[in-house]
Amino acid sequence: MTAGSTDRLVDEHTILQVVVGSRAFGLATTGSDTDRRGVYALPAAAFWPLTKPATHHEGPLPEQLRWEVERVCVLGLAANPNVLEVLHSPLVETCTPLGAELRDLTPAFLSRRVADTYLRYATAQFAKAERGIERSGAPVWRHVMHLIRLLTAGGHLVRTGELVLDVGDDRDRLLALKAGELPWDEVMRWRELLTDRLVAGLEHSPLPVEPDTDRVDRWLVSVRRRSVRGLA
Repeated sequence: MTAGSTDRLVDEHTILQVVVGSRAFGLATTGSDTDRRGVYALPAAAFWPLTKPATHHEGPLPEQLRWEVERVCVLGLAANPNVLEVLHSPLVETCTPLGAELRDLTPAFLSRRVADTYLRYATAQFAKAERGIERSGAPVWRHVMHLIRLLTAGGHLVRTGELVLDVGDDRDRLLALKAGELPWDEVMRWRELLTDRLVAGLEHSPLPVEPDTDRVDRWLVSVRRRSVRGLA
């Protein structure tokens, strides 16, 4: 299958596309990219041959990435931050009836797993940033900013059960961090504070211990069945 035909196939079966990144986080500045993420639900027949379709597709627009719906379900149940942000972004460009069903299913993906996922990712990436300091004297400040943003959002999610993408009152300080204007010691104190809050929030978190895997599984099966019947 050619790149063009794959683009058309994914376009035809896209059920949800949103804008994430700086524009959804309230961090956009002049020249910011528009990061598009989405979900496509391929017809069931696409999975019958030995050669299976790809679980994700990049393009054709710049900064555009879409996942096949089964992959979204797997990643969402694992509390993948990127997928959860797609399901919560307020900047919706495309949403079919199936896309609306997926958005309505969002609570089924949320669980206390988010604490482990967010913390493990932040820990690994901060270690990478520190290696950058050792090599070149400075980390990639843009990446560090997004780690702090992620910890902030994760902590709020654990405490309230709500994932909020917009950084609100933290915007100016985060942009100063992105510009490399904050001392590394201050960044580390900020990180430790957010980490402590996230961990402490687990004790009384409204989130369930585990996601509702059965509910997600039933929905995915229904999507495939409707595809076979020509109803989706």
